Amino acid sequence: MLASSSNWIMRNAPSLEPFGLFALFGALTVFPAILMIRVLEPELVLPAFSILLFAEAAVAAIVAYLIRTRENLGTITWWDFAGAFTFMGCAAAIFGEPDQAALFFEEEAVVRANSRP
Repeated sequence: MLASSSNWIMRNAPSLEPFGLFALFGALTVFPAILMIRVLEPELVLPAFSILLFAEAAVAAIVAYLIRTRENLGTITWWDFAGAFTFMGCAAAIFGEPDQAALFFEEEAVVRANSRP
């Protein structure tokens, strides 16, 4: 008899908000990652990907701070996304070779210095 009310069904329906957040951040991660893979040298992809993930973590943390929702252990929050992106950014930074990125930027600085008249 409880299910006879359509209001009861809507109150107890699972929320699609976590899936929407996941899809949003997934799209914001995949498209720049594909662009980085095509444009950058292979040694620079992981350092650039870690910077992208840290930027997304910062955006998610700012949104989580501004929204200030109550903590609910049953749902995924913006803070969860910020933590996940930070964790993945740290992993990408660890697996990337920072020496190669530093050498690339040093070479660019030398090329710019030599090109000046």
